[in-house]
Amino acid sequence: MTMTLAIAFSFSFARPWVLAFLVVPALLLGWVWTRRGGRLALPFDGVVGNPKDQPGRRPRGQVLRFMLQVAESVPAIVGMVAVILLAGPQRIGAPKTKRKLTNIQFCIDVSGSMTAEFGEGTRYDAAMKAINGFLDFRKGDAFGLTFFGNSVLHWVPLTSDTSAFRCAPPFMDPKRGTMPPWFNGTSIGKALKACKDVLVAREEGDRMIILISDGYSSDLSGGQDAEIASLMRKNGVVVYGIHVADGRIPGEVVNIASISGGEFFEAGDTAALETVFKKIDEMQVAELEKVAGERLDAYGPWCWVGLGALGIFALFGFFLRATPW
Repeated sequence: MTMTLAIAFSFSFARPWVLAFLVVPALLLGWVWTRRGGRLALPFDGVVGNPKDQPGRRPRGQVLRFMLQVAESVPAIVGMVAVILLAGPQRIGAPKTKRKLTNIQFCIDVSGSMTAEFGEGTRYDAAMKAINGFLDFRKGDAFGLTFFGNSVLHWVPLTSDTSAFRCAPPFMDPKRGTMPPWFNGTSIGKALKACKDVLVAREEGDRMIILISDGYSSDLSGGQDAEIASLMRKNGVVVYGIHVADGRIPGEVVNIASISGGEFFEAGDTAALETVFKKIDEMQVAELEKVAGERLDAYGPWCWVGLGALGIFALFGFFLRATPW
């Protein structure tokens, strides 16, 4: 676990235990500045006798000694920098914002009535085409796809990869005549509950169902619509619906959408269907949320310290070296 040490610029370290080895160069640095070497009397120009006997005169050897100690301190400083680099210095980057995820489950009616003409194709064709367009509006969200009749089939799990949606239409097209008999009816209540279960399994992000149907569902009568609406609201699932048929929208699905915080729309043609999807996108605006800054490597400052110390050491080596006598 990364620990934070208040050293220098309050860096944190990936391997803080390595910092214990700083004691070695620290002891070396202390020894350089506290050791007392052997004394040797040297003839200095302008100094007669013992320099201590001449008030106001400071032996030039003290200046040279100080400069030598600075030069001899460089290896210890470089050693400290090496230990710090091995400890993995890090810094916290600036906080960023990211798009808040919305989990959107499409719930598509594939009963026989969805083969009725709608624009240049069928109701099913128009619905799938509009969904593909909606995916482009909501880049960054997670999408799932569920087909239903009297039974429910989860075709695409929640994913940010939309390629599966674009390949789905031919496989569940009711006009192909390959649908099993249990997909001929319309059980909206069962389908909404199944989609709710999928969304609840995802802990992260908002939850939304987009229901596309053209008929009435008997499993919403007798107050079951209010029960399902309460279930949706309790689990934070917003339901939007699109009625792709002529005639009045069933009141039960309108109640579910309204109570959950969504809305139900009527789309009499393909242009209206596309407009409805744009409307839903505007109503369910993607939110931005702040996220904590990431931990970034911070080797740069310490490398500059080490290079500076080596530069001083090299500079002193040209004109300042201890004599062997």
